[in-house]
Amino acid sequence: MSRLSPDQREEVRDRFLAFLKRRGLRQTQARLVVLDAIYDAKGHIDADTLYFQLKQQKHSISRATVYNTLSLLLDSDLVVRHQFGNSQAKYEPSFRFWQHDHLICLDCHHIMEFCDPRIQKIQEMVADIYTFEIKRHALNLYGHCQRVDCTNRSAAA
Repeated sequence: MSRLSPDQREEVRDRFLAFLKRRGLRQTQARLVVLDAIYDAKGHIDADTLYFQLKQQKHSISRATVYNTLSLLLDSDLVVRHQFGNSQAKYEPSFRFWQHDHLICLDCHHIMEFCDPRIQKIQEMVADIYTFEIKRHALNLYGHCQRVDCTNRSAAA
């Protein structure tokens, strides 16, 4: 379930529809279905998984529509794309979500999110030193999680 209130979800839809209108693009139901699915996803999701979920839910949607809509959502700043190692790109909502960073397990590929205000302070200091306006950042730390259910750990050890 979404971490946004119904009013915030409506604001996300309105922003996306306004973005499409400014670009002279059609405001289709399929695009809204992709938007809603991203904001309903638990955690990070790749385009193919999203496509298969929508097909399982009996949505009549093409893989191309999913990929094209994700591109539009990136351009509208409503979604963030992450490339964790060599895996397929993953997406997550960005509207009203706090800045965070990621720990990625090399064994089971589990992604853990964390937030440390010291990183924000370093970012601000570097921006001041170099007179640079930072719009976003990504910090991904790769290693081996210690979760009991970590798959592939024995194979990697």
